[in-house]
Amino acid sequence: MNNTLYNEIINEHNLRPYHKHGLEGANYTLEGVNPSCGDEITLHLRVEDDIVKDGAYEGDGCAISQASADIMLDMIIGRTKDEALHLSDLFLKMIKEGISEEEKEELEEAGILESVSHMPARVKCAVLGWRTMREMFLIQTK
Repeated sequence: MNNTLYNEIINEHNLRPYHKHGLEGANYTLEGVNPSCGDEITLHLRVEDDIVKDGAYEGDGCAISQASADIMLDMIIGRTKDEALHLSDLFLKMIKEGISEEEKEELEEAGILESVSHMPARVKCAVLGWRTMREMFLIQTK
């Protein structure tokens, strides 16, 4: 992946995030914190009939954590909870151990963050939104 494209996508989602706001009618809300650097988000989702109808986040942090949360929301809105969890599994696998090109294609724009796997200090930043969403859904199913 070319470095210029990576920077453009991260900057676009960080400086002009589409999903960074409150969400009226959210029936899922969970705060996620990265204590090692202070990144924090509060993820809000409106889920009806097991489909993520809308989503937003609030919080502060580095460009990677904020952009990753925004990209994640682009991907999961309109999908079922199981599909969202599958994308989360793929994203976390990509960051931790690597994935195939076919799997990376499933991640669409989120695949741009693959290079973060080579920056150990930034891994927790990139996965913050994804882990928060995953935890949110798993808490609700218990």
